[in-house]
Amino acid sequence: MSVDCSFSGLLSTPRAEGSPCIKVVVHSGFQMPHPVLDTIAFSMSTPHIAIIGAGPCGLTLAQLLEHKGIANYIVYERDDSPNSNRAGGSLDIHPETGQRALREAGLFDKFKECARYADTAFALGDKNGNRIFQMGEGRDAPEIDRAELRKILLDAVPEGKIRWGHILKEVTFGDDGRPRLRFENGTVLSGVRLVVGADGAWSKVRRVITKATPQFAGKAYLEGRIRRGNPLYKTMAGKFGPGMYLAIGDKKITITQRQGDGSYRIYFGFQTPEHFFRTLDLQNVEAIREMLLSSKYYGDWAEGTKDLIRHATDFWAWSLYTLSKEDLSWKSVSGATLCGDAAHVTVPNGEGVNLAMADALELATSIAQHGVEELNEAVAEYEKGMLGRGAETIAQGEMMIEAMFVERPDIFVQKFGPIMGLNN
Repeated sequence: MSVDCSFSGLLSTPRAEGSPCIKVVVHSGFQMPHPVLDTIAFSMSTPHIAIIGAGPCGLTLAQLLEHKGIANYIVYERDDSPNSNRAGGSLDIHPETGQRALREAGLFDKFKECARYADTAFALGDKNGNRIFQMGEGRDAPEIDRAELRKILLDAVPEGKIRWGHILKEVTFGDDGRPRLRFENGTVLSGVRLVVGADGAWSKVRRVITKATPQFAGKAYLEGRIRRGNPLYKTMAGKFGPGMYLAIGDKKITITQRQGDGSYRIYFGFQTPEHFFRTLDLQNVEAIREMLLSSKYYGDWAEGTKDLIRHATDFWAWSLYTLSKEDLSWKSVSGATLCGDAAHVTVPNGEGVNLAMADALELATSIAQHGVEELNEAVAEYEKGMLGRGAETIAQGEMMIEAMFVERPDIFVQKFGPIMGLNN
C-alpha cells in the first residue's frame, strides 16, 4: 500500500488511488526549528472496524470481536488514559444480557471475582423514613462498580488496540463511500469499512445515521457521597446496609446505594428546568446542602434524609435525557452503526449497561457470521433486533420515571409493581 506522508503540508508523497489512509498527529517530544513542524502526520494501516468509545459497550464489542477471531479493529477513546477519572457508580448485571455477553467474551469468571451478590437487595421507603418493604436478596443480578467492570474489559483487550486521547470531532464519507473520521487532536482516519458509535448519549456517529437527538426528560439527579471516615458513615451503614434504598415523596426521590469500597452514593432526584445546574457552583458544598435542605426540596423530609444532606460531599449533577421510541426507525447506513446509549439512550431503568453489552454481543455475532467482507449485511441484520430492543427499553424508562417521581411510594407500587414483582 502506498502511503501519504506529510509534515504539516510541507512535504507530500502520493499514495495509490483508493488505498486506505490514516493520518495520526504525533507530538515530537523535542524542539523543532519551526512551530509548523511541531506536528507530524503520517499514515499506517487502517482498521476494518473503528469503535468509538471505550466504555463497557465499546470494550465488550472489542473483546467479543477478538474472541471470535476478528482482530482488525481499533477502539478510539476520548479519555487520555485508562486512569482518567470518569468511573461512575454501581451496575447490576443481568443474566440474559450483560452476563451472557461476558460469558461469550470469556470474562465471566473474572466478573464473578468482583461481583457483589449481597448488594442485590432493594428496599422502598417514604419521605418520613419508614421502610415499607425489602426484596431482591440473592437474585441473579449482582452489582459491580463501573470502574471494576471497565478494568476487566480493558485488561482483556490486547495492548495497542485502544487509541487514547481521541475525541471524535465529526464523521463524514469519502469519495469511496467509506467513513472518514476526524478527531480533535488532528488525527484523520479514512478508508474504514465500518465505524461503530459506542460514544454515548451525545454520539457524534449518530449524526450520520439519524437526525434524532436526546431530549430533556424534565428530571435530574444531584449526586453526593458518604465515604468511609465520614462522621455519618457508621450510622448510615447500619441503617441502609447492602444494596439500594429508594425513598419517594412529593414527586421527589432519594436513592442510596452501597458501592464496592463500602462507601455510599446518594442520588437526590427532582424536577428541574433543563439548564438549572448551570447556575450552581457544585464546589460550594455548603450552598448545595442549604439548597437541598430548603422547603422546595427536602426540608420537610425525615431527619435521616436531612443528615445525609448535611454530611454528603463530592456533589455532581446529572440531568436526564432520552430518545423517543419513534426515533428508533432509521434505515441502515452503509459503513456506520450504533450501540448502547448512542443508539437508544433513555432515563435510568436498570437496563442501560446490560442492553449495551447485549448490543455488542449481537453485533459481534452478526459480523462473525457474515464476515468482514459483508459488514453492511451484518449491520442490517443486527439493527433489525437492536432497534426493537432499544424502543422497548425507552418505553420502560418512560414508565419507570413516571412511576418514581410521584407523591407517595404506594403509587409507585401500583404503577410499576407488577413489572418488578412487588405485588406478589
